[in-house]
Amino acid sequence: MTIWSPALQRNGNLVAYGHLGRAVLVFPSEMGHCTDYESNGMIDAVAPLIDAGRVKLYCVDSFDELTWSDRSIPMGERARRHGAYEDWIVNQVVPAIHSDCGGFTDVMVTGPSFGAYHAANFALKRADLFPVALCHSGVYDMSALSWAWGEGSEELYFNNPMDYVGNLAGPHLEWLRNRVNLVITAGQGQWEDSTGALNSSRQLAALLGQKGIPHELDVWGQDVAHDWPWWRLQLAHHLPRFC
Repeated sequence: MTIWSPALQRNGNLVAYGHLGRAVLVFPSEMGHCTDYESNGMIDAVAPLIDAGRVKLYCVDSFDELTWSDRSIPMGERARRHGAYEDWIVNQVVPAIHSDCGGFTDVMVTGPSFGAYHAANFALKRADLFPVALCHSGVYDMSALSWAWGEGSEELYFNNPMDYVGNLAGPHLEWLRNRVNLVITAGQGQWEDSTGALNSSRQLAALLGQKGIPHELDVWGQDVAHDWPWWRLQLAHHLPRFC
C-alpha cells in the first residue's frame, strides 16, 4: 500500500503480513524499507504466529535519510523533520491499519537498531496508540550519536527519550505507568558495543525503572551480535507473549 505524506510531500509504503491477530507496526533499521523485514527473515521467524491468525505485521518505510540520518543538517532540524514523519505515522499509517483491522485497535510497535528507537519513542510519546514496544539493539539518546551535531531544540528534546522521560511527572507519568510496556533487548557481542546499543539499552531501562514505567531489559550473551540472525531469535522469543 502506498500512502502519501502531505508534510513530507512524498509517498511511503506499508506492507502487511497476515490476516488476523494483534496489529504490529514494524520500523526498519536505519534508512530501511518496508520489505527489509521479509528479506532478512523476520517474517519467516514468526510465520507460525502469522499463519495461526495471532499477529498481523505492518512493515513501514523509514524516512531517516530526510531526518535523523541527514548528516548535513544539525540535530534540531533533523528532529523538526522527524515531526513530519511522526505526522505521517500517526495521521496516515495508523488510520490505514485501523481500517484494515475493521476499527480502532491498539497497535504494538517493534524494530531493530534505529527501528528500536522509533518503536520506543512512539510508544513513550503516543501510548494511547502504541501501548507495547519490542525494541532490539537500539540507541535511545539522540544527542549521544557519533554523527550528532548542532544546538538542541524543543523538537530534539521531545524526541529524545533520555531527555524527556527523565522529566516525566504527575498525572501523565501515572497514566504511562498503567498504559505502556517496553521490552528492550540487546546482545553483548559484535557491534552492540561500537553502536552504543548495549549501553543505551541499559541506560534507558534504568531510567524507566527510576520512573516506575513497566519495562523488561533482556540482555543476551557475548556471542549475540547487532545483526539480523539474532533479532530473528529475539522476535520469535518475545512476540508470542503479546498476541
